[in-house]
Amino acid sequence: MNYYKALNNQIHTIGNYSIVPIRYQDRFEILKWRNEQIYHLRQKEFLTKDCQEKYFTEVIPNLFKTEYPDQLLFSFLKNNCCIGYGGLVKINWLDKNAEISFLMNTELEKFYFEKYWTVFLELIQQIAFEEIFLHKIYTYAYDLRTQLYPILLKANYSEEARLKEHCFFENKYIDVLIHSKINDKI
Repeated sequence: MNYYKALNNQIHTIGNYSIVPIRYQDRFEILKWRNEQIYHLRQKEFLTKDCQEKYFTEVIPNLFKTEYPDQLLFSFLKNNCCIGYGGLVKINWLDKNAEISFLMNTELEKFYFEKYWTVFLELIQQIAFEEIFLHKIYTYAYDLRTQLYPILLKANYSEEARLKEHCFFENKYIDVLIHSKINDKI
């Protein structure tokens, strides 16, 4: 298992769910999910196996070598089986904030979207607020997945901003929603 220098605890667990530093073995499942869900990602083109391999051999290893990486990525596991991945991205160590990124197995979304998002949020908050003591975490989401926003509100995130007609999608402009949560323990 890889280790992040920035973290004391590499594995965070709730019941039979856990997040662990992103695993090389999950790279092609992640590629599959990213390509299947490209419509709501800030990804301009489909990923290839060569591109994914290069990312996992050239970019990911550097994240483990630095005290202050710009992202902390994790494999999201249920009973040690990868069902998603995500983490803290665009980490601003000076201002102590980061964006939350999360993507789950496309086939599981229909029945487990709320459950897995809720568990992942709890796990990533442990890292953000109790491990690296961030002040604020937030999501940046195209206004396409209406089932996401109630989950965030239920988890005590606030709708901080709605950027009107901020992105061009399928020949029209759509809004972007930003939800955030402040660390009330620091």
